[in-house]
Amino acid sequence: MARDDNRGRRDRDEAPEFADRLVAINRVSKTVKGGKRFGFAALVVVGDQKGRVGFGKGKAKEVPEAIRKATEQAKRQMIRVPLKEGRTLHHDIEGRHGAGKVVMRTAPQGTGIIAGGPMRAVFEMLGIQDVVAKSTGSQNPYNMIRATLNGLTKESSPRQVAQRRGKKVADILPSRDEAPAASSQVAEEA
Repeated sequence: MARDDNRGRRDRDEAPEFADRLVAINRVSKTVKGGKRFGFAALVVVGDQKGRVGFGKGKAKEVPEAIRKATEQAKRQMIRVPLKEGRTLHHDIEGRHGAGKVVMRTAPQGTGIIAGGPMRAVFEMLGIQDVVAKSTGSQNPYNMIRATLNGLTKESSPRQVAQRRGKKVADILPSRDEAPAASSQVAEEA
């Protein structure tokens, strides 16, 4: 008995750290001998708004049960995405899944989330504040979310790139002194 109580308490403590967003709910029917049986399919995005996000889908006879199943699946399938300054992407990325294609671009502070429906839910749950994104393929929310997450898995921080190449972060990032000097040289030559 005590073990069950502890398990319930742990779930309650765990719940507040994740935010969830219902993206789509779909009524599905199955035709049987006596008529039609209706069920519901839910698509949910879950994130901690600090760089972790996941999505899940659930089906049940009732809407709340479908949402609960989808939320549990989303929590099990979370990915971690490195964020620049905790607010945007490090670099521009493209994601694909089936016919779903998305392009995500880093944005200056104050831009906000410029993205459509399901992609917006992913960015909000991830904790991104500034991003410009465009979906150029399927409008199916399932494929849009999968394409978005496909692109986000390709995101890499300067630290990860430096580690892969066996260099220091300072060697990879252009220093702030060099960037203006290089552009002024180009202007002088022209």
